[in-house]
Amino acid sequence: MMDLGINTVIDKKTIATHLKVKDKAEALKKLATLLFDNGYLKNVDGYLKDVYIRETQGSTGIGEYVAIPHGKSSDVAKIGVAIGILDDEIQWETLDDHGVKVIILFAVSDDHEGAREHLKMLSLFAKKLGKSEVIKKLLKSNNPKDVVMAFED
Repeated sequence: MMDLGINTVIDKKTIATHLKVKDKAEALKKLATLLFDNGYLKNVDGYLKDVYIRETQGSTGIGEYVAIPHGKSSDVAKIGVAIGILDDEIQWETLDDHGVKVIILFAVSDDHEGAREHLKMLSLFAKKLGKSEVIKKLLKSNNPKDVVMAFED
């Protein structure tokens, strides 16, 4: 298992700031395409199918305008994360009934190793996203460097 830390998982090439999307489906498609274009996914549609299956099991909108959609999938080539910072809030099922402006989309394999990596990634990001300062910085991020710096808090 690779040494998972926030900085080993975040790739500036899979971060999109000022992302303009009209809904959840468009946001997920754009972020999955970023993962595919950078070698994290074998197939966008197969991966998204697995993400949508996970979405039916409960809200991935954790509140404070943040969502962490994910799904373990055989269409993942290597573990990664795509991060989208939206200028405008979109509708999403969330714990606090707000929409979403920060989307952190995990790409993890559906094998045994992937399950362990998945839990570790959720834990890492949950710890960071539990700090309101991190979320404030994410919401103000203008570029991938700002996003990386927000997580370094």
